[in-house]
Amino acid sequence: MLMGEYHHNIDDKCRLVIPNKLREELGKEFIITRGIEKCLYVYSLTNWEKLVNKLNTLPFTKKDARTFSRSFFSGATACEFDKNGRINITSPLVSYAGLTKECVIIGVNDRLEIWDNAAFLNFFNENSEKLEDIAEHLFEETKDAL
Repeated sequence: MLMGEYHHNIDDKCRLVIPNKLREELGKEFIITRGIEKCLYVYSLTNWEKLVNKLNTLPFTKKDARTFSRSFFSGATACEFDKNGRINITSPLVSYAGLTKECVIIGVNDRLEIWDNAAFLNFFNENSEKLEDIAEHLFEETKDAL
């Protein structure tokens, strides 16, 4: 399971250090792609394959499925860590996520998310007061489904 919050700076060559514990969880090779809220998602190969299998069940005749798949897969890149534990993020992904200097790397169970620090603070501040209601709503749905 990937979890925690870490702050590291992205350098001028678009390289970002990933903490050792997270590197161990991801494995030697992994996939980085566009996330949903203007952040980047990083998946281990195992979790990427699970996600691809789910996405393959979407009907290509649905416009939303095609649009999502295009965005998600066109940004996907296979990566490896360099000897210093850094990843090299492609310039289109850096631009998409608005990564400037300080980045926030968070573990979100089956993936990492990489955020620009200001964007993450904005996201967190916008949603922090809603967390109680969100949790109540989500767990009510889960309870009803059982």
